[in-house]
Amino acid sequence: MINLEIPKKLKFSSNQAHQVGSQLFRPISRKYDKAEHEYPVELDTMAAMIEGLADSGTQKIGGAAGGREEDSEDDKKHATELLGNSNGGNMSALLNALETSWGDVGLMLSIPYQGLGNAAIAAVATDEQLQRFGKVWAAMAITEPSFGSDSAAVTTTAVLDGDEWVLNGEKIFVTAGDRCTHIVVWASVDKSLGRAAIKSFVVPRDAPGLSVPRLEHKLGIKASDTAVVVLQDCRIPADNILGSPEVNVQKGFAGVMQTFDNTRPLVAGMAVGVGRAALEELRRILEESGIEIDYDTPAYNQHAAAAEFLRLEADWEAAYLLSLRAAWMADNKKPNSTEASMSKAKAGRMGTDVTLKAVELAGAIGYSEHTLLEKWARDSKILDIFEGTQQIQQLIVARRILGKTSAELK
Repeated sequence: MINLEIPKKLKFSSNQAHQVGSQLFRPISRKYDKAEHEYPVELDTMAAMIEGLADSGTQKIGGAAGGREEDSEDDKKHATELLGNSNGGNMSALLNALETSWGDVGLMLSIPYQGLGNAAIAAVATDEQLQRFGKVWAAMAITEPSFGSDSAAVTTTAVLDGDEWVLNGEKIFVTAGDRCTHIVVWASVDKSLGRAAIKSFVVPRDAPGLSVPRLEHKLGIKASDTAVVVLQDCRIPADNILGSPEVNVQKGFAGVMQTFDNTRPLVAGMAVGVGRAALEELRRILEESGIEIDYDTPAYNQHAAAAEFLRLEADWEAAYLLSLRAAWMADNKKPNSTEASMSKAKAGRMGTDVTLKAVELAGAIGYSEHTLLEKWARDSKILDIFEGTQQIQQLIVARRILGKTSAELK
């Protein structure tokens, strides 16, 4: 039997994350929406708290570094004996991302030492690399001026020169690219071998040859800095490559793409968090207007706004459950590429639909700055775009279901 309740051992960190969203993020949400590119100094307190939690073994609040947190041997044995079930770093990361994004997704993406690059390191780093990069703030640099969703079109190069890699190229839309301490950069070690030669490299933010010429002005998540990163003869140690430096043409692009199996459910969790925030605020506004939402009466016998709310809530529930499944599969070492893309596609679409409809149903107050509804509508759009757009996710799911390769189904 499937148990959809949150495991007790994860409730503590999830509640902590909710308190962060409620007590720290919500009160300053509008402030940093208006002060784009200004560093949220309130997050410095979080940096110290997260480091303390990590040192004590407590699960992390932001959760982006999840995926390698291990249950104790007793926990694993007990779970296997009873249910054949494990809930570890991926599930913890998902729930924490959901709760902090409920507070403010832009601030969630700005939590020190919890960048999306941390999830990439957690997914594919060796034990030695985890020791070296365990306490860094890692951004993720994939997109380039010449491509967006086609990650295999990377033109940034990495050439081995003695005991160093030399990187050249330009990356755009790098979340936390200016504030981070390290950047996980995707680059090709041999363009003639195609996508199989694309590897990920951990580049220190202060590495010689790395520069940030500008920050982007954006529609939403304005509390988060989004940078252009230029690599010009940027040198890093040879052992800063994640995974094997050998190019396996048979394995192809699968190694580096494994990162997305961890990060896409996280982004889905962010959309679920923002969607829940909008639904809660919309319910409050509707009830104050005298519109009752009745779960015992068919939708067609209720006020049109109540019927629409029920539709949005059902859509939210589906996205939430898909996200839980993708994270659970990752924790239980089950291939989850299809489910990760399903959760990202569903949650991204749900987030934009729910937040925009909430603005519409709330009327003038929804469009104004009296509530955060209009901000959540702006913030949610990026969650349907980064880590693979809606269209790309649907394409990936179609390939998996139909058994087609990327060459066969474009």
